[in-house]
Amino acid sequence: MRAIMLNLTQSFVHLYLQFVQMPANRLDRLSALLQGLAPRVQVNLPPAGIASLTFAAEAPPFLHIHLLAEGEMRLQLRSAASFALQAPCIVVCRSDTAHALETPSAETFQRLMCARAWLDGPVAPLLLNEFAAPLVVPVDGAESSLRHVINLISSELEAPRCGQPALLDRAGDILFIGLLRHLIAHPKTPGGLLNGLADPRIARALVAIHARPQDKWTLESLAEEAGMSRTAFANTFREVMLTTPGKYLSTIRLAIAQRAVQSGKGLKAAARDAGYNSPSALSRALSHISPAP
Repeated sequence: MRAIMLNLTQSFVHLYLQFVQMPANRLDRLSALLQGLAPRVQVNLPPAGIASLTFAAEAPPFLHIHLLAEGEMRLQLRSAASFALQAPCIVVCRSDTAHALETPSAETFQRLMCARAWLDGPVAPLLLNEFAAPLVVPVDGAESSLRHVINLISSELEAPRCGQPALLDRAGDILFIGLLRHLIAHPKTPGGLLNGLADPRIARALVAIHARPQDKWTLESLAEEAGMSRTAFANTFREVMLTTPGKYLSTIRLAIAQRAVQSGKGLKAAARDAGYNSPSALSRALSHISPAP
């Protein structure tokens, strides 16, 4: 037992070092974003001996992350569209997208791990928008850190050992971070948050906003963060993010303020945390939000 736990510890130390080691002069695009997402990842394994899994639409939205480590399966959508998938690959579906996973010829799943990622932070809606349509990510050619965690998960699914639930829960967290890294390096959508983080200049401005939303940001100061002229920054931001810097900043601040108020903070404290000039300015912004039906 001690040897097994030592091996698990060594595996995660190895993975951890790969994920955290970064040159001092390299921009960390994810840490502030992860704080703004506040992700919670729960791993589930399919019951033994089944050949299909069905996922009904659920709200509020979260992310389904399916890792096929070995074999084949088909992703079936309610729209009748279907996709044949070959391991290793990752499928990401927003929870309001009903879908099913099926194996060919009624074979049972071989190595499949399913996870749910709840995003409780103010940036959550911006990332969830990236997955309005299901996304299939082939793992071949992915970053080595992502491949390593997938290999570890695959090994554990093949031969479960003591401590498997704890190992897979931690692997789920690392898989989520590795997936975001991969999508930033290889954007899959025509525009949006991940595309912005993929652009070295726009990413510097986004990281600054995510880390310090309460600062008195202006178009000029954000352009300075990006190392661009005011006009070039505004045009590039709009092209990459499909919104303006001002609208993006307002969206982030309003989401932060909403969560602060919902947690019991007063308008004064919420306005300060989110960067509003006054409680009355925040009150006006909140009044423009349509009440939930």
